[in-house]
Amino acid sequence: MPDRAQAVSDRLASRELGALVVTAPANVRWLTGFTGSAGLAVVGPGKERHFFTDFRYEEQSADQLVDDWERHIVVDSIAAAGELLAERQSGRPLRVGFDDAQLSVALYRSLEKACGEGIELVAAGGLVEEPRSVKDSAEVEAIAAAASLADQTLTQVLERGLVGRTEREVATDIELAARTLGASGMSFPPIVASGAHGALPHAEPREVAIPKDVLVTIDWGVTLDGYASDCTRTFATGEIGSEEREIYDLVLAAEESALAACRAGINAKELDAVARELIKAAGRGDQFGHGLGHGVGIEVHEGPRLSWRSTDELKEGQIVTIEPGVYVPGVAGVRIEDLVVVETAGARVLTGLPKQLQTVV
Repeated sequence: MPDRAQAVSDRLASRELGALVVTAPANVRWLTGFTGSAGLAVVGPGKERHFFTDFRYEEQSADQLVDDWERHIVVDSIAAAGELLAERQSGRPLRVGFDDAQLSVALYRSLEKACGEGIELVAAGGLVEEPRSVKDSAEVEAIAAAASLADQTLTQVLERGLVGRTEREVATDIELAARTLGASGMSFPPIVASGAHGALPHAEPREVAIPKDVLVTIDWGVTLDGYASDCTRTFATGEIGSEEREIYDLVLAAEESALAACRAGINAKELDAVARELIKAAGRGDQFGHGLGHGVGIEVHEGPRLSWRSTDELKEGQIVTIEPGVYVPGVAGVRIEDLVVVETAGARVLTGLPKQLQTVV
């Protein structure tokens, strides 16, 4: 496993920090290898790194922690970390970073109290997320495996048909098939939305039978070996209207245009515009209200963000979704989404299901 803590330690000086307290479970896992639900890490300069957990995870942390982490089995990790930093401070001013997007106000106050005077707690979100967004080869393989398993999952479900089954029944079938194939779980609850219900980007599956001659949007992803996948496909259940067909062709063209433009070095806002301007030109800009995509890794939604508001620049090794959509109230919705690895030469697609409109009855 690469020395991820060193990547974070090397960034402390740029924020004028003497240490960083890491509390978000996904960040702790990425840094240390620990997969439990109660862990805290402190990264200092050089090779200084401390891991705190309680007695429930004593054996697990001993098995999972990568090299060079000093392990502390304590009753209260926040208090113990604060006390350690207070001892390290030794009368000299010390700036300590914390993840302001993850640490609750109550825990912040506990950390502040334990640190005592002489330590300045500084909001330092992003110090872990930035290097974490660039995947190493093992992470790329893990996410590719999750994407492949997700493809197998939906392929099995579609073999059992869509018409006459309720949206909720199909969503449940996706979860069961994924588990049977070896997934540890879903990376998010599956979306199955037919007909006009598909106009809701985050529609919840209903106890409503899927009829013939409509579009059905299915958004699903699995978790495998700690890493997530994310994919969306839209299917027809028979003959669809001319407007539904026009929407589908438009979204497919936007998705493929964005895929062709995706590469290391492009600004996420610029990439979003590739798909968005095409949809706007067709008179449907107001019907594409979400961003083009997002990073995927240990979490199904992480950096970078691909939207008209993003300031991120795509880096080689990041894994992102490309998922434009058009949602027409009272008619239908279409979203087509691929999971891709950002490379210098372009985007390497990890999802394998066809994107030309498929009919499933």
